[in-house]
Amino acid sequence: MGERSLPRVTIVEEVMREGMQIESASIPVDRKLELLNALSGTGLRHIMVGSFVSPKWVPQMAQIDELAERFVPNPDVHYYALALNERGKERIAAYRDKFSAGEPGVGVTRVHLCDVFVQRNTARTVAQEYAAIPATIEAAIAADVTEAEVCVNAAWGSNWTGPFTEEQRMSALRHQIDAWSAAGVPVTRVQLGDPMSWNTPAPMRAQIRRILAEFPQITRFSLHLHDARGMALLSAYAAMQELDARHDVVVDTGLGGLGGCPYCGNGRYTRMIPTEDFVHLLEAEGIETGVDLAALIEASVLAAEVVGHPLWGRVSAAGPRPAGNAVYAMDMPFIETFEQAQHFRLGPSVYAGAPSPWTAPIRSEQRDEYERRLAEQRRS
Repeated sequence: MGERSLPRVTIVEEVMREGMQIESASIPVDRKLELLNALSGTGLRHIMVGSFVSPKWVPQMAQIDELAERFVPNPDVHYYALALNERGKERIAAYRDKFSAGEPGVGVTRVHLCDVFVQRNTARTVAQEYAAIPATIEAAIAADVTEAEVCVNAAWGSNWTGPFTEEQRMSALRHQIDAWSAAGVPVTRVQLGDPMSWNTPAPMRAQIRRILAEFPQITRFSLHLHDARGMALLSAYAAMQELDARHDVVVDTGLGGLGGCPYCGNGRYTRMIPTEDFVHLLEAEGIETGVDLAALIEASVLAAEVVGHPLWGRVSAAGPRPAGNAVYAMDMPFIETFEQAQHFRLGPSVYAGAPSPWTAPIRSEQRDEYERRLAEQRRS
């Protein structure tokens, strides 16, 4: 039996929106611009720049127009921004030469399972979301959409009303899919959001299986999973394991794990999947990302400087698995501190003077063989 085929994976970097919206409103635009430029040079192809929302409620986005005006797009990157109302969409339109318009042929409807969260987040009720679906579909048809995406947000549970079941998620999906189908528009995409970090791998795995069984026409799955309880990377991986080369998976991540929603009750600990950790996982699983992991790690270090506190990425703290000439020096001393662990990017100076009990240089036939193989690979 051959190896199982893998789905195509798209990473959407959210640190400039999800990350910045929960950090200090006093971060200068110059620092944000520096971080955005660093991200643009990592090989990431999809970057969220921010939200065009009221500074009264999200003061961290008060200078989004200045940031949008000043940044110079990398032509290889798709940049996006969020708007929650028509005024926000009008503001984004002023920078249409910089922001991607998304996919105009795709209509979108979305509902939340948590009535408390949606009121806190968008000042609407779940009932109002359902009531708006017919008008949304009518407008999409007038705009000549050819397919649709349906979204369920707060999909796994609520910090105010408890867990939600697989059947509740399926009911919300069915309602939207039936509405689009009745209008003659095929639904090919599903988005699952979890702002309150209730996701865990087993329910994710079961949910993807159920969707595939009931709606085999769904070929694209988008995941926006928060990580306050440390499950998001595991849940995203569980979803990927249920899919194959027929499918696309879009995963939202945040550099260093930065990300948070002020409406969900977990503050900065809401977090996202650390982008560098997700890239490291994908590459280890044989999924090419086109991302320069070393550059991404440096961007994560910069992000920590910009926000003024340590971040939560593992790979940016301990380094990726060393390969090639990057394997560690055998005679390196004890490595104990967080700072010393950064030798993978800063060199041996960070552990100078650390205790070293070796009375003679360490020698290893295994290391000799490793270096021989490495030399042969360079010659071939």
